[in-house]
Amino acid sequence: MVTKPAIVILQASAHDLAGTIAAAVDGQVHGPESAGAAKTYTKFADHLRALFAGGIPIIGICATGILVRILSSELGDKTAEPAVIAVSEDGASIVPVLGGHNGANRLAAQIAEATSGHAAITTASDTAFGIALDDPPDGYVLANREHIKPFVTALLAGAAVEMNGEAAWLADAFPPAPRGEEPEVEKLTITTTTSRIAGGPDHLVYHPKTLTLGIGCERGAEAAGLIAHVEDTLKRAEIAPASIAMVASIDLKSDETAIHALARRLDVPARFFTADQLNAEAARLAKPSDIVMAEVGCPGVAEGAALASAGADAGLLVEKSVANRTTCAIARRPDPITELAGTPQGRLFVIGIGPGTPDWRSPAATLALQTATDWVGYGLYLDLVEDLLTGQTEHRFPLGGEEDRVRHAINQAAMGKDVALICSGDAGIYAMAALVYEVLDLEPQRIAVDVIPGISAFQAAAARAGALIGHDFCCISLSDLLTPWEVIETRLKAAAEGDFVTAFYNPRSLKRTTQLARAIEVLSPYRTPHTPVVIASSLGRPDEAVRIVPLKDFNPQDVDMLTLVMVGASQSQTVTRGDGQTYAYTPRGYAKKRQDLAS
Repeated sequence: MVTKPAIVILQASAHDLAGTIAAAVDGQVHGPESAGAAKTYTKFADHLRALFAGGIPIIGICATGILVRILSSELGDKTAEPAVIAVSEDGASIVPVLGGHNGANRLAAQIAEATSGHAAITTASDTAFGIALDDPPDGYVLANREHIKPFVTALLAGAAVEMNGEAAWLADAFPPAPRGEEPEVEKLTITTTTSRIAGGPDHLVYHPKTLTLGIGCERGAEAAGLIAHVEDTLKRAEIAPASIAMVASIDLKSDETAIHALARRLDVPARFFTADQLNAEAARLAKPSDIVMAEVGCPGVAEGAALASAGADAGLLVEKSVANRTTCAIARRPDPITELAGTPQGRLFVIGIGPGTPDWRSPAATLALQTATDWVGYGLYLDLVEDLLTGQTEHRFPLGGEEDRVRHAINQAAMGKDVALICSGDAGIYAMAALVYEVLDLEPQRIAVDVIPGISAFQAAAARAGALIGHDFCCISLSDLLTPWEVIETRLKAAAEGDFVTAFYNPRSLKRTTQLARAIEVLSPYRTPHTPVVIASSLGRPDEAVRIVPLKDFNPQDVDMLTLVMVGASQSQTVTRGDGQTYAYTPRGYAKKRQDLAS
């Protein structure tokens, strides 16, 4: 997920300070259009809430109280909330407001160094010892978080700490007492180890992520079998699963369900290497195989992937074992792994964003847009989701050239990126989802694809106009660029005879001016002159316009390329309500049911 901190300003006077902070924390400046910020917003409060909901760290150059009042209604699980920091306009005061142990304290310290200000860190262990025991640095995991409170309480009461294992960030805070000067106080223990050991209220255990897990498997190996093999291997070697930094394999296996299931089970990333990269580790393998070499181009996948992912100064801790059509091996390096080698499996999110308004955008679409590193789409569609832009790379395309757009998105995902291919309406209705699968069918790529539905234009039009699709309906595209008109007209006749409410997509363009009129000619013999017709333009956008006219008064010339036309069925009706507005609906037959019951 793109989680660049957002440095949010209220006015142009804070722009220079925001730029200094952005450079220090690799963030992005957000501000009103008048402030010249990289990312603009319309409503400050709404923008802050959206950032917070998306897990984006917030650095507000404003009063602390402003952030508290705006975000107070959004608070929930404090272990999951993003960092929120208030910075005074002179950069002198930096206050972690929320998420102190989710990165806010560290960000505040970075900002203070950049602005020569003071970080007002108030969490107990940070204040007393200069470190956050429940927020270890990257590469370390606290195994028994449930014991942090009694441990820190005893520590603040004067207890002494004995260190087991090596961790510079802890050793600096708790240096050993000189010989003969150990005070007669309560003794606490902090252990840093890759082994499975139990902690307690007086014993904190940290697992350094110094181990990598190399995996090989037959095509289609079962996830349960791989997980059982790995868990048995870890148990026999007395290795704490939390010390595994990543799961690694050859790129030919990047779409193996079992490997990704294992990575999710261990809550670590999965990374993949080419055969050449694994072949470079041949001299360090304990159990090379000529058979594997012949099949995939390297003498060992599990051991090679473990070593390649751990680095040049690593060695094998557990040699290759075989079980359940899978292999695994474990490598260890001296220091924790904070930068991952290899390439992740790329993901392509094919996202339907709805008609355009954020109110009609699904939470799943919002999450995918925030998760993606790259956005691909027609420029207008990218503009419609710019409120969620927090540092993603945009790949803008003009209208048309759908195959170029889809291939570009697939190629970006094949490079290991998380890519959002943005569609208006629903991604599977006259949009890009079908073309994505068509291209992948012809040119296979080992990427993950997730199609995320959205509110389609015909749904939005029907809702704005009332309830025209309350009974059976169909959608027909009038574009004959890819479908011969003869085929389209056959479908029109079937819809007319079947008495479907019919939504027309792509009804008219600068070059296609006759198709809509012909479609109405086909439907008209099967409809009354008073059949309601919905004409909906620019749905969900500021210039939205929705009208209902009887079929006899419908004029195809009133329609442009941003308009959807929906013609009712023979039973469709209109009703004018007390507000003076006319609505269209298609009854499902409840009136007849009531009559039957009454008789």
